[in-house]
Amino acid sequence: MRYKEFKKYREKMNKKIMEKGSLYTKRFFSLDTNVYKDGKLPAKIKELLGLVASIVLRCNECILYHLDRCIELGYTDEELYEAIDVALIVGGSITIPHVRYAYEMIEEIRKEKSNEQQ
Repeated sequence: MRYKEFKKYREKMNKKIMEKGSLYTKRFFSLDTNVYKDGKLPAKIKELLGLVASIVLRCNECILYHLDRCIELGYTDEELYEAIDVALIVGGSITIPHVRYAYEMIEEIRKEKSNEQQ
């Protein structure tokens, strides 16, 4: 499954980057982690914003990461589909392959999380 492979790969590579990366890289990673925490906007909203931006920027790994977080934070499929509509309008037809990917990954993440709970 792509979702499980992605999670393993991301964890492995982030660990390697944090061990070997420069101070600048570590600072950037810290900023990336901290910007999605609760602030004036709740983390849940920030992750949804990250998802929309990821689709517009056409980054499948980013889409998968933010979908995973959005699902963990309690978004329904219908809420995710509506956010994806915003990304499609902003990004245009060039984002359609990434919209397809997002829909597919929503199903895969839900299935995997369901299997984990059993």
